Amino acid sequence: MLGHRVDCLIGERLIVQIDGGHHVGAQRTSDIDHDARLMLRGYHVIRVSYVQLMHRWPEVQLLIMTAIAQGLHRA
Repeated sequence: MLGHRVDCLIGERLIVQIDGGHHVGAQRTSDIDHDARLMLRGYHVIRVSYVQLMHRWPEVQLLIMTAIAQGLHRA
């Protein structure tokens, strides 16, 4: 999407990005830039770490479900 891969697209407008340990320095800067360009085009980005995904899934799930309940996945 916009020249970059996204980890998960929910509906038409909600993107979930999962950061691994390599998301530092130049990669992190690129991710921030990509998030900004997505948001300017009407997408909503939730970015979580691999650790959050694997060890704090209930919190991540709540974030995603709250975003869906607010209709952020729809155009």
